[in-house]
Amino acid sequence: MFLSKRVQNIKPSPTLAIDAKAKELQAQGINVISFGTGEPDFDTPQNIKDSAIKAINSGFTKYCPVAGTVDLKNAIINKLKTENNLDYAQNEIIVSCGAKHSLYNIFQAVFDNEDEVIIPAPYWVSYPDMALLAGAIPIIVATDDKNHFKITPKAIEGVITSKTKAIIINSPSNPTGATYSLEELKEIANICVRNNLLIISDEIYEKLIYGNFKFASIAEVSPEAKARTLVVNGVSKSFAMTGWRIGYTAGPKEIISAMTNIQSQSTSNPNSIALKAATEALNGPKEALEMMRVEFEKRKNYIVKRLNKIDGINCLSPEGAFYVFPNISKLLGKQYKGKTINTDSELAAYFLEQAKIAVVPGSAFGAPGYIRLSYATSMEKIQKGIDALENSLK
Repeated sequence: MFLSKRVQNIKPSPTLAIDAKAKELQAQGINVISFGTGEPDFDTPQNIKDSAIKAINSGFTKYCPVAGTVDLKNAIINKLKTENNLDYAQNEIIVSCGAKHSLYNIFQAVFDNEDEVIIPAPYWVSYPDMALLAGAIPIIVATDDKNHFKITPKAIEGVITSKTKAIIINSPSNPTGATYSLEELKEIANICVRNNLLIISDEIYEKLIYGNFKFASIAEVSPEAKARTLVVNGVSKSFAMTGWRIGYTAGPKEIISAMTNIQSQSTSNPNSIALKAATEALNGPKEALEMMRVEFEKRKNYIVKRLNKIDGINCLSPEGAFYVFPNISKLLGKQYKGKTINTDSELAAYFLEQAKIAVVPGSAFGAPGYIRLSYATSMEKIQKGIDALENSLK
């Protein structure tokens, strides 16, 4: 074997593995309802698709600048200014092949061996492995539904050492939908400023906010916070453009320059046609975004209400994203056909086998005793899926 030690320390994405298993069963003719992947079931808005077709027909199919086109960077700068009250220059923006690629570039650009990065759990599954690939040490700080899955200032201060270099804030969160208020972000930012920490702010679900909650970026808190924050966003979730693979980072020009150098030696520029489509997404009409957000909120309200009526399940109502993260710890220890279901992974396997629904165990996100369900699927499938889940527990 000639594998590097770093690659032997990581594992495949569990969310994609669950989705692959569901699709495998579907290919066998078994009707499986998947609550697994975080992918909007809506089509990309027509004006965005039209702009891509126009790009192809006009011959916009050649290499582009590594960090993205001037037009798209200007659209991102305008978006951050008008929607988030944040000012950036062209050399403080990089466009990458999805927000996941943006985050990977950040980790490679800022971390040295043995650097520590604070990661609140539940976390998006790729954060710890990206840290390991960069030689860094993920410091996992647990939260739970009692504190609404939010890391506290006290918990942050309790794990800071001389090796701590950064903290990751994912708001709205995957997998919980938890979203930090401006006041909560101010407290976190003040700690980071005092301790000279970088802030990696994953804001990919920014547009999916429910009720009266107002989205805030931690970079808005103060000039000092902005100076140490890397804002990561993209078009995948908001515009139903997951397959187009366009994400972006805004931050200090020295880090953006380093990320551009890394990208120039790996992928080079993102897909030229997708760059045009993303420019149209940010500059064009936004009615489709609100339509999708409203529908997601209806689904969220339904699935939370249904889950909370099932004995042994407790589910918070999330402020954002399109996931619920119910506590299923009271279901563990129960038996089926003489076999005891002891873990969330075993319960997820039981649901797949008996209810023909795919969910992701909370342990994949560093939070055993929970499961994640995505409601980025039709209301009809949600109703049938929750019916099947409920019946499988009777």
